[in-house]
Amino acid sequence: MVWGDQVWVTTATADGRKLFAVAYERATGRLLHDVLVFEVANPETTNKQNTYATPTPVIEQGRLYVHYGTYGTACLDTGSGRKLWERTDLHCDHLQGPVSSPVLFNDRVFLDFSGGDVQFLACLEKATGKTVWQTKRSLDLSPINPLMRKGHCTSLMIEVAGRPQLISPAARAAYSYEPYTGEELWRVRHSGDSVILRPVFAHGLVYVNSGFGRLEFLAVRADGRGDVTDSHVVWRHKEDVPRKASPGLVGDMLYLLADTGAVTCLRATTGEVVWRQKLTGQFGASPVTTADRVYLFDAKGTTYVLAADRGGEPLAVNQLDEGCHASPAAVDGALFLRGSGHLYRIE
Repeated sequence: MVWGDQVWVTTATADGRKLFAVAYERATGRLLHDVLVFEVANPETTNKQNTYATPTPVIEQGRLYVHYGTYGTACLDTGSGRKLWERTDLHCDHLQGPVSSPVLFNDRVFLDFSGGDVQFLACLEKATGKTVWQTKRSLDLSPINPLMRKGHCTSLMIEVAGRPQLISPAARAAYSYEPYTGEELWRVRHSGDSVILRPVFAHGLVYVNSGFGRLEFLAVRADGRGDVTDSHVVWRHKEDVPRKASPGLVGDMLYLLADTGAVTCLRATTGEVVWRQKLTGQFGASPVTTADRVYLFDAKGTTYVLAADRGGEPLAVNQLDEGCHASPAAVDGALFLRGSGHLYRIE
């Protein structure tokens, strides 16, 4: 997460007992802060592809909000690294480790707890960390296996007809909430679980996927109320749907990156396939898109550059010395890439 002259990342010891927030100087990579945020006595087991510090922090002037799922949430002063407030009383059983990142909106911060035991959203005051509201998911998931109840998605704030909505995909459904009250506005049902992709929004449509299981990608009109599964799904796409990488969207072009390297460009309004490209490797990091370029990063540290305006024609292939699993940040013409052992700035 980049703000001003700082680049912040979260990290953890391999056993999950110590959770950190670390800041580097943007221009030089010099270490500025190394903050031990939480110590955990008995961390849960996590998936081998996950970590204990996967959620991305969010930042604003003077404040960093770090979230480690069930292990705690805190607000840090970005100047001193001092902890301003913390919460360690919001819990779920992630089963495979925390993933969902916090979301800021006006004076609030939103957190997703979608575990195998309980599934809810929490809204906190940014200034104090106090709870504003807490809303349970409305679908009853108790009849299904706990592994099929969990979710890993980061919510998205959108505006429809001048009013905000918090879009929050989860197991068996994607939901929309009124962010001031936590009231559920609408939901669209699907058959999947463990949703990782963050949704995107354009043309009055919310784009979500169904997670693991029976994979499909959906475009849903965002002006509904109640269960809109049969009324507001504009199109569905079922081929080479990504499980991990969030979609890229530029204008009317929507870019999907499957875990196996299949890249699909869809027309966002209709779901029509514009072009396809097949890359070598395994992918989990989200693509970076511009008007004429698509940048894609595989698990072994290879970056592919495709010409978005020329049918996905390959333009360049570049290699880091280590794997890249985290989605990069693009700021002022630079890419900040987090490898397995280093943080890179690439101009």
